Amino acid sequence: MLRACLRSAPLVVLLALACDGAPATSPWDDAEFRTLAGEAIEAHVHVVIATYADMVKSAEQLQADVDAFLAAPSAAGLAQARSAWLAAREVYGQTEAFRFYGGPIDAEPDNLEARINSWPLDEVYIDYVDGVPEGGVINDPTQTIDRASLIALNTAGGEDDISTGWHAIEFLLWGQDHRVDGPGERPYTDYVAGPDGTAANQDRRAAYLEVVTDLLVDDLKTVSAAWAEGAAYLDAFEHGDPRDSLTKILLGMGSLSGAELSGERMGVAFDTREQEDEHSCFSDNTHRDLYNNALGLENVYLGRYGALDGVGLGDLIAARDPELDSTLRVQLRATVEAMQAIPPPFDQAIQAPDGDPARDAVGAAIAALKAQTKTIAEAAALLDITLNLEE
Repeated sequence: MLRACLRSAPLVVLLALACDGAPATSPWDDAEFRTLAGEAIEAHVHVVIATYADMVKSAEQLQADVDAFLAAPSAAGLAQARSAWLAAREVYGQTEAFRFYGGPIDAEPDNLEARINSWPLDEVYIDYVDGVPEGGVINDPTQTIDRASLIALNTAGGEDDISTGWHAIEFLLWGQDHRVDGPGERPYTDYVAGPDGTAANQDRRAAYLEVVTDLLVDDLKTVSAAWAEGAAYLDAFEHGDPRDSLTKILLGMGSLSGAELSGERMGVAFDTREQEDEHSCFSDNTHRDLYNNALGLENVYLGRYGALDGVGLGDLIAARDPELDSTLRVQLRATVEAMQAIPPPFDQAIQAPDGDPARDAVGAAIAALKAQTKTIAEAAALLDITLNLEE
């Protein structure tokens, strides 16, 4: 098929989630609670800063490995670039809990997330695919390959016309995935000019990979800089209205856990059983994407990342309702473990027959996400915060 990652966006319904058991008095009238809220927000900021710093570092390593590969294409060089992409995704997946509330990564009008992590992409928009050897920008000499052009091309003709970001790089490193037991197998010779090269326009393919990788690194640096000490966004988030900042934190958690993970990234693929509906389809890395997304949610709730371990959102909930806090902690951990239990590759797990342990593992993870999303909304209501979440 031409679109090894294409899936249709599901319909969403806007729901106002609330908790009938919310206390009659607002916790925001309590000075002690507001102090604790400020500490939780400060700890969250430290988590964001540290995670994005690691994100930039790992993306720069990817950039260095891509540059080295393009300077002297080889099988070993391509393998190293692929390993760097996978390592960088481990960190990026945890940052997605910082999305969905108009923060630096997805604020309009720039909406950097749209060119950082858009999916699914129609591969033939970028390069050749089986049956279309002259497809894509790379094989169209009338198309300029530079930063401005690739930015302009991103989603220019539709939501699957993706020209930039993680998954464009992924496709250029792995190619289409036609294997049952592994990822795509693009040969390194696609980047070798002359008689030993495969495909065509190897120089344009190399230029595209270099430009799109450099753009990703710069965009991630822009996002990270917005959270740096002294930046206007961070200052407003940390020292502005604590209720507003907590609303953003909870909205990010609820949106990722609910509509995005249990719906877009897992529910659609589970229902259709189509490889085209999985996230990182070229590298077969979807199971790790999902695991790190779930881990990022737990990090946010606990106020932790690596060696960081501060006052978490959970401490705020525990101060008001220890039982609810305990429930959500257990659910978040159970979801992480449910993601870890999904056997790779994800595309084979969703295609397994009903009753197969692999398919059941995906279903169990979706159910865990839905349960914790409901509890996140209850936690928000406990703090006198109403979340409008898509289901």
